[in-house]
Formats: sequence, C-alpha cells, structure tokens
Amino acid sequence: MSTTKTLTGDDSIKTWLEHPVGGPILRDLLTQSGQDAGVLRPVHRLAIKRLIKLSKGRFSQELVDELVQRAAAGDVPADDAATAASAAGASATSDATTDAATHAPVVERPEWVERIDQGRFAGKTVIVTGAGSGIGRATASRIVREGGRVIAVDVSQERLDEFAAEHPGADVVTLVADITDDAKVAEIVGAAGERIDGLANVAGIMDDMTPVGELTDAVWKRVFAVNVDGTMKLMRAVAPVMLAQGHGSIVNTASEAALRGSAAGVAYTASKHAVVGLTKSTAFMYGPSGLRVNAVAPGPTITNIEATFASPLGAQRVRQAMAVLPDAAEAEALAASITFLLSDDGVNVNGVVLASDGGWSAA
Repeated sequence: MSTTKTLTGDDSIKTWLEHPVGGPILRDLLTQSGQDAGVLRPVHRLAIKRLIKLSKGRFSQELVDELVQRAAAGDVPADDAATAASAAGASATSDATTDAATHAPVVERPEWVERIDQGRFAGKTVIVTGAGSGIGRATASRIVREGGRVIAVDVSQERLDEFAAEHPGADVVTLVADITDDAKVAEIVGAAGERIDGLANVAGIMDDMTPVGELTDAVWKRVFAVNVDGTMKLMRAVAPVMLAQGHGSIVNTASEAALRGSAAGVAYTASKHAVVGLTKSTAFMYGPSGLRVNAVAPGPTITNIEATFASPLGAQRVRQAMAVLPDAAEAEALAASITFLLSDDGVNVNGVVLASDGGWSAA
C-alpha cells in the first residue's frame, strides 16, 4: 500500500496540480486571485518555487512555505475535501498517468540545469542588447559567468543596475541606449573599444496581434524601428570592427514568427522575417571574411515582453494556434542556444536560423 506523496517547493507545478491535496489547495489560491490552473500550463514542468522569481514578487517564498505546510497538514478547501479523499485513494493504487490524447505514459522530465563553462568567453568582448531583462539578461549573465566582458545595453537604467549588482566583480559595462538612435549606437560601439568579438541582438518588442486590415501605421513603424532598424544598425556598426580583426560572431533574435504566420500579428511577423533576411544576407556576404552571422528563433519563452490583443480576430486566430504550444522555456534555455552560436563552439555554423522552440516548428 503506497502513501500520498509529501509535496515540497521542489516539486513541479504539474505534480502539485495532480496531487490529491496540493491540487485543490493551489487551484483555490488561483481562484481567489481570479485565475484558473490554465494560467500555469506554460510553466507546469517547473518547480513551484521557481514562481517566486518568475512572478516578480507576486508569488513569495512565504506563500510557497504556506502551500507546503497546508499540503502536509491536508488543509484542503472544504468544497474539495471529498474529491481530494477520492483522489487520494486512486493515487494509492496507481502512480502512473497517461496523456489523454495519445494514451502514452507521461514521464516527469528532470528539470534542465544550466552548466557553465568558466572559460568559454575568456578574453572576449560581447555586446548584448536588451540585457536588462529576459533573454538578453540571461545571455549577458552567461557570458560574464563564462569569463567574458559584456557591454550590457538596455533602455532601463534600473534593470541594468540590477543586472550589474548580480555580478559583482564581473567585467560589465552598462549603457542605457535606444538602439534606433544612431548616436547611441555609436556610443555602444565606442564603449566596446577596439575589439568586438560578438554581438547578441536581443532587444525587441511585440506588436498588438492585428492582421493587416486592422494594422495602424504607428504599430508598423514602431515594431520595425526596434526589431529591424535597431538590429540592422548594430550589425552595420560592428561589421567594420569585426572585418578589421578578421573574426566576429553576430546572433540575431528572430522568432517562431519568422518561421510561420500564426505566432503573432502582421507587424511582428514581418519584422522577424526581415531579421532572417538580415542574418542570411550578412552571413553570405561576410562569411569568407571571418564573420559568422546566425539567428535564434525562440518559441514560447518566459520574458517580460507581454502580448496585447487589439484585434478580436487576431486574438481568436493566434490563441487557436497557441493551443498546440510546447511548454514555455526559461530565458536561460534561450541563452544556452545564443551563447553556443556566439562562442567558438559554433565555429562551423553560419547563416542558420536555429529554432530554439521545444519542437514547435516540427509540429
């Protein structure tokens, strides 16, 4: 006779939701905040304690501790007590679960753990845009922890200060800059100095999910200014330095929206297709001169870029496509892909668009 598992903060959100005691407790908490368990679907494989960082303070350590204590005490909301008792009996007879659609066994995957190579970027200078948060911050962090010098660029001084404070003693130059501003782009290159080994073009913005018939000029121009013009301006600025030194690696951030039409609105989708064009053309032109230029196409990723729906049609169509999304990845998983392409490990890779998307593009 087996016993019901004792839950901890290290257990996945999925484990919590499927637990006969933890599930009702967690769902009740979500209900009190006006949400349901569906909001946790993209991160259900993460340990529940990871919500502390991801929620930016809305899900505290004290709240995790309280959930663990309530689960241990069997403190199930009254309305769910009978259901929990029945589920506990069921769990005592079977520890296996199956996927409803495929009837295949569902195995709890081990959580991915970042592994640092202390010297991979030793002696190298890399510019990272969007370094104050999300994928850019994770990329900049990995580079400095692997021995590199980072020119960390963002529009927020506060976020850059937080990043620098997390890496005391690291070789980090922070710079507040709008990458669409030519003068600021020149300042970024100047801050890097005579040597620029890498550029990670991560800064970008989302559109409002509008189809072309509802698109405004303002949304089109703003999205293209940041995602395309800003990316191009940084590439154009670092190219002469890299050509003069005979080597360099540029990694642009495309998107699943660069590979399909169902991931965003028309402005964002077109902008990321343009990023792919910038990547491939530059790789072809400068490959023989020692430059490698690649792009990553992230799938669902936990970042601070929030999608808004200004169009009912856009919302309906995009949400329909999102029903088949794989689990959302943390920014550190995308940083692993970006730093691979930036580093000498990517020596034989040029002109590719790496779909770092959990298999979404294979669907």
